[in-house]
Amino acid sequence: MNTGKLYLVGLGPGDAGNLTPAAAAAIADSDELVGYHYYIEQVAGEAAGKVSHAMELGQELERAALAVDIAYSGKTVAVVSSGDAGIYGMAGPVFRVLTDRQWNGHNPAVETVPGVSALQSAAALLGSPLMQDFCAISLSNLLTPWEQIRRRLEAAAAGDFVTVLYNPRSRRRVSQLQEARDIYLAHRSSDTPVGIVRHAFRPEQAVSLAVLGGLDGERLGVDMFTTVVIGNSNTYVHNGRMVTPRGYEAKG
Repeated sequence: MNTGKLYLVGLGPGDAGNLTPAAAAAIADSDELVGYHYYIEQVAGEAAGKVSHAMELGQELERAALAVDIAYSGKTVAVVSSGDAGIYGMAGPVFRVLTDRQWNGHNPAVETVPGVSALQSAAALLGSPLMQDFCAISLSNLLTPWEQIRRRLEAAAAGDFVTVLYNPRSRRRVSQLQEARDIYLAHRSSDTPVGIVRHAFRPEQAVSLAVLGGLDGERLGVDMFTTVVIGNSNTYVHNGRMVTPRGYEAKG
């Protein structure tokens, strides 16, 4: 018996122009929506007339459980995330709940709809910082021990990866970004370019450039809506754009 469907939808950075047609179609096909209230508001037009369940940050598993319940009841539900649902988004919590409930892989049907991720949005606004190998690391230690995050930072810094930092700083977490900066300073120059993008493609958008040695989260206004991009040893700035050459070569 068909027991419903789950869409895991990435909404992109927030601008309607970056909501993919597939994401819009998934929302249109859904009976109900589940998500963080800020993201539900983001697609209020597309979701007009639908039942929406808006929750707060920190209620990811509750959101996932509610969405799975709705799908098992026979309805089609869209679980919305900013950026891409599979990158620090709601795909993980939903699949965890499905696993705990011994999901058979078919009912409910599950479809993941990719979206424009925060790292892609930040890179587009900064220039071309991701032209060589890069990695993404979340500085939030709510679900991952800080020592594990520190080991990942050490490895990425030593490997000369361009690094995108998610969740770099919050009102309660103020030391992690400074510690990350110090780890990178042990491996690359203090004048390494750093891109700081806040509220990408939203009305509050702010884009700035700094250097690694001057990466001060409080002074630069870094918060949970900010993506920080640390260049590698070959990254440079040209006319206000952050550039990582496609290969290792002399800086322009």
